[in-house]
Amino acid sequence: MATQRRTPGSQTSLREANRARIVDAIKKHGGLTQVELAGATGLSPATVSNIVKELSTSGVLHTAQSIRSGRRAQHVTLAHALGLVVGVHFSTRHMRIALADVAHTVVAENHMPLAKDHRADNELDKVSLLLTDMLESVDAGRDEVLAVGIALPAPLDRASGTIARSGIMRGWDGVDVAEVMERRLKRPVFIDNAANLTALAESRLGAGRGKRNTITLELGDGIGAGLILNGQVYRGFHGVAGEFGHTTIRENGPLCRCGNRGCLEAIAGGPAILDELRDHLGSLKLGDVVIQAMAGDARCIRAIADAGKHIGIATANLCNLIDPERVVVGGELARAGELLLGPMRHAVERSIIVNEDLMPDIVQGQLGTRAATLGAVAYAVDCVNITPTDSPS
Repeated sequence: MATQRRTPGSQTSLREANRARIVDAIKKHGGLTQVELAGATGLSPATVSNIVKELSTSGVLHTAQSIRSGRRAQHVTLAHALGLVVGVHFSTRHMRIALADVAHTVVAENHMPLAKDHRADNELDKVSLLLTDMLESVDAGRDEVLAVGIALPAPLDRASGTIARSGIMRGWDGVDVAEVMERRLKRPVFIDNAANLTALAESRLGAGRGKRNTITLELGDGIGAGLILNGQVYRGFHGVAGEFGHTTIRENGPLCRCGNRGCLEAIAGGPAILDELRDHLGSLKLGDVVIQAMAGDARCIRAIADAGKHIGIATANLCNLIDPERVVVGGELARAGELLLGPMRHAVERSIIVNEDLMPDIVQGQLGTRAATLGAVAYAVDCVNITPTDSPS
């Protein structure tokens, strides 16, 4: 039987597809050795080596010597000179912005407090002004920015680009944040829920590395969860999956900012903890409660432990549904460490359906207050269209 010969066009298509697989793997992981690239893409080591050499010559990739498992290896990243990306995280009371290259190296960073009921137009104006200053500080222009990622602490309707439930972020209702920022910056802008982007950052750079199924909890003034399922952020049909803080755990419980009663956030979120301690500490912030607890204050320790118990019960319910390998706990409340994680683990152990040897690890996040910002950077890199083409012959 005659063997069908591959046409030159199909060979070119195959090379382009293989180049795209390598670039996508590096975008996803931030940087890999050539051996790791072969494993991640399924390509042969020889094919990876040839493509890396080609794309390094054409300025798409950058290679550097590194040591892995005691052996010399070529570490491959996207070339820094390809351009810059921006990551922005709005929380209820703070805004953080990072300027990075496509290899995830942060070259400038800034943060500022926000008023309690801040408005979208004011804060988006501040992002534009801060970004201008940061670009000047690294002698770069706005045209070098390839994409902007923005993390918001609210469920987002992916179809409309607006917050999916009015009242959660007063002053932001009905605002298509990506569209507004694109008009201001004249650059592509992509938005996502802060818990999703925290999960993305922890899965690639922090406590979730090497795990394909994780839950990342974001515990602070609000409570959210980011789900990594089979290595990908799971957003759900409308984009609002992971609203962990708005699961009902006490019917007819306290009123939540979302309008429902008995939500986890209304019982174990930052404002609920502060209300419980107001007669003891006065008008302090959640970070102060954590500091006082770590210094031995019994009331603060008890308040954090109670929150951990409630969060643990809700986490067990989520684990029974998702069956994750690991639960990563981030956010301001996570700075309390084992004062929070201990009661959480105990509650999960009592409520989870599986035996102890099948329980997921419950660990503290590694990226701290920068997690969602770094996740916004990673999301911006993911959204950049880097199309490697054939090198000139």
